[in-house]
Amino acid sequence: MKDTPLSNCERDFLLKAIEEKKRVDGRQTYDYRNIKITFGTDYGCCFVDLGKTRVMAQVSCELVTPKENRPNEGIMFFNIELSPMASPAFELGRQSELLVKLNRQLERCLRNSKCIDTESLCVVSGEKVWQIRVDVHMLNHDGNLMDAASVAAITALCHFRRPDVGIQGDEVTLYSVEERDPIPLSIYHMPICVSFAFFQQGTYLLVDPCEREERVMDGLLMIAMNKHREICSIQSSGGIMLLKEQVLRCSKIASVKVSEITELITKALENDKKARKEGGRCGFAESMPRERITALKMDETPVEMTDVMERANDIVQRGEAPPQMVPSPVLPAPGMGQVGEGLQNTWGLEEEEEEDDDDEEEEEEEEEEKVTMMEEEPRGKEESRGGDVVVISDSEEEEVVILHPEMTQAAAKNAGSSSGQKGAATSKKKTKK
Repeated sequence: MKDTPLSNCERDFLLKAIEEKKRVDGRQTYDYRNIKITFGTDYGCCFVDLGKTRVMAQVSCELVTPKENRPNEGIMFFNIELSPMASPAFELGRQSELLVKLNRQLERCLRNSKCIDTESLCVVSGEKVWQIRVDVHMLNHDGNLMDAASVAAITALCHFRRPDVGIQGDEVTLYSVEERDPIPLSIYHMPICVSFAFFQQGTYLLVDPCEREERVMDGLLMIAMNKHREICSIQSSGGIMLLKEQVLRCSKIASVKVSEITELITKALENDKKARKEGGRCGFAESMPRERITALKMDETPVEMTDVMERANDIVQRGEAPPQMVPSPVLPAPGMGQVGEGLQNTWGLEEEEEEDDDDEEEEEEEEEEKVTMMEEEPRGKEESRGGDVVVISDSEEEEVVILHPEMTQAAAKNAGSSSGQKGAATSKKKTKK
């Protein structure tokens, strides 16, 4: 499976950040990622965490026949495995170009530098020697695999113990761990690789590049050095031309980083030895966080975020306002004219008329509400006084009067009396006639 390529936006962002001497993970130009070293239950098993890059190294040994040209020396064998667990781009059982390059660099760093006394691995000259095998497994790939592999390999070799051997005549006796204490390897020095990434044809330099930075880099320089400032191997890849001053500057930076990593390895070995001597728990399982609420806590970011808002506000206040673009007047040539010249612009008249109509309607509604309120006030007063007549409308054309029951009875009496009076008057007129 091919690795997902970077987009142009991501590539431009990374290169722009490198030009401004900034990195995606918040580190400075020469900063190394945090290194964590843990050991397994058995001797020779080591786990190294370089940021998110995780590597496991396992050392084993067996008695074999020596080489014909070197009958008095042991054999060192190194093997690196790029498993798909580390990255989907790695295929199991396939010799990729990256795998071959890492194997060769690790052999140059550890075997060709003579950091291990191979003559001490001889049991019987020409017959039996120890073969030391170092298997390095990549568990997670986040860049700079070579540095993590070199630290894991040399730490595992320092931590390894081979079984003791007894010779009686032609017989070779191999003692177990219970019978005799295992014997550590004879190590002269600890070579460690430090990688430098170059960008813009060597203009910019970064130490310990991560996986995304490796994708956009132009070249890589790997220097293997020990704490005595002895260069064990040096390798350049990428096809860039480096000056002598650049290589010397990288070697000075590497000497500082190697001394710090060597102290870290020595301290880790001492702590493991002390824990095993006291009978305490050790191994990879003990390095895992326990099942607690605070086990999966988030580490503090290395970037200071407290005054970010203040800086942003200062930048905004100090920034100049964008210039206002004023269109320059166009003077037509004599005899030429523009479309709509001399006419009245009516783009905004319709909206203004609609707004005026809305305002007039609102004013009319407010006046009607005021009139109704003024009409309701005298009605309430008349009802409170016990008035008999209720006026609904004051229009000039029609006047409607509502008669209450009391008024109807009084009107009926008045009507009866008036009709009686009229009947009496008519009877009187008839008698007179």
